[in-house]
Amino acid sequence: MPAVQPPCKQPGSCGSLLERGYSVRGTARSVAKGEHLKKTFASYGDKFEVVVVEDIAKDGAFDEAVKGVDAIEHTASPFHLNAVDPDELIIPAVNGTVGMLKSVLKDESTKVKRVVITSSGAAVLREDPNPLTFTELDWNDQCLEILKKFVDEGRKNEAPNMVKYRASKTLAERFRKVADLCHSFFVLCSCLGVREQPRKPARIKWDLAVLNPPFVFGPAIHEVATPSSLNTSAAIFYNYVADGAKANAAGNDFLANTGTCWIDVRDLAEAHALALETEAAGGERFIVSAGLWKWQDFIDAANDLNPPPKLSTTLPVGVRGAGKTAKHVMDYSTAKADRVLGLKYRSIAETTKDTLADYEARGW
Repeated sequence: MPAVQPPCKQPGSCGSLLERGYSVRGTARSVAKGEHLKKTFASYGDKFEVVVVEDIAKDGAFDEAVKGVDAIEHTASPFHLNAVDPDELIIPAVNGTVGMLKSVLKDESTKVKRVVITSSGAAVLREDPNPLTFTELDWNDQCLEILKKFVDEGRKNEAPNMVKYRASKTLAERFRKVADLCHSFFVLCSCLGVREQPRKPARIKWDLAVLNPPFVFGPAIHEVATPSSLNTSAAIFYNYVADGAKANAAGNDFLANTGTCWIDVRDLAEAHALALETEAAGGERFIVSAGLWKWQDFIDAANDLNPPPKLSTTLPVGVRGAGKTAKHVMDYSTAKADRVLGLKYRSIAETTKDTLADYEARGW
């Protein structure tokens, strides 16, 4: 499948694509959020536009967003650990992915060449007491088995919150895998439940690529008035790296031993662009990870900043260097992404510096 190159139009991770010369149609959950994005990218003029998609799980939610575009970057899926019913996470994750693909299939004049989907390391890993390194060949069937047990016992709401989230990402990507294998347009329509199949060629003219990132940290571009309004991964970074009171309450042992793998949000955006532009990325799954971390590693980087950031909180200290000697029971191999995409990653020091500078600019 030919790779996508600018100039062309697509919905996706806005900043990185605009910088490359693409025209971008962004999506927002509300008019207010859309207006904020327009202000953020005002310097790009008519190269940037916004479509409001209030509910990604609603049938036809992406019909307008995908019209007339050359490629799609699908990044929308909820991540939080407050769901009571697992369906609060599973339905929007699965229906959002499937619904976006349905919208492309329904557009008889589609010019789409490639779709890049953000999945998660949560769809790859499994918990094990022994150290493991995961690759793109791994799938998190473990979380589905655990959730099924709770469902079979009539206790689905009692399943661990992380299991609910991991199941949502695994199931959403499983549907992507079905789509990737269904080369026939009509077979794919059937798999995705598209009843009224438009007249189309027997072969799909677009392909799929998937990115599996772990925890995503880094500066935010969306409009947030207070730290409490940050999304889940950004909020926990603030709590344990910038808010000394909350970090100290968690305890030094927690700070030294909690953490897995991570990526800077800007590097993830770059990975999306590379997945669009690299011909060999079509039909592939890529783990994108900057490496291992513990909270203490980010805390040490924050305390190394000179001059120190001017925040409304006191930085935590913990036990300096304790993260370097902590045990890690899992890691990801990024050999495939390194070889095919050539992605480079920011360091813990750089991400910490830029994120705390963002807090300072926001008056936090």
